[in-house]
Amino acid sequence: MTIGTASTAEQRDHLSLLIARAAEGEEAAFSELYALTNRKMRKTASAVSPRGAEVEDILQEAYLKIWRNAPNFNPDRSSPISWMAVIVRNTAIDALRLKTLPTTDLDFALLVPEPVPDGADDFDYDRARPIAATAIRQLPDDRQALLSLAYIDGESRQSLSERFGVPVGTIKTWLRRTLETVRTDCAAFEAQAAN
Repeated sequence: MTIGTASTAEQRDHLSLLIARAAEGEEAAFSELYALTNRKMRKTASAVSPRGAEVEDILQEAYLKIWRNAPNFNPDRSSPISWMAVIVRNTAIDALRLKTLPTTDLDFALLVPEPVPDGADDFDYDRARPIAATAIRQLPDDRQALLSLAYIDGESRQSLSERFGVPVGTIKTWLRRTLETVRTDCAAFEAQAAN
């Protein structure tokens, strides 16, 4: 079938059928799906990431996701082209975010103070530990888990994004706000103790 010569309904039905056959592992159906849609998907990826080499990588990863998620496609909920375009667009956005991730983490790392030599640190860790523990216990369970996974288990922001099902930027915002809440609560507990 040539997409340009068929009616819109015929195109939609044919692409839906190809996705259904690809969901069953039929490689020939997936090859035809690729041949019929790659030009449109390339335009979708180029709109987000205009660099040629990156677009190829994005398309490769996006079509892999399309292959893996083909069993989840529901033609009653969206058209095949719309469903595929969302996957391509989200893959392109994720690729752009990953490019900025290392510098963001390095910028944050530069804010961490240098360790103080032994004996020169006058911070009372024994006194602060129960205050911080109390502040953390008052957080919602999901925020406690987020802090533990990020700062105790050392899980990456990307991994946390996948675990919680939200973008990496949202994970960073949640971590920043949660730490601000803990910091504010610790200051309030300290002020109460001083009174």
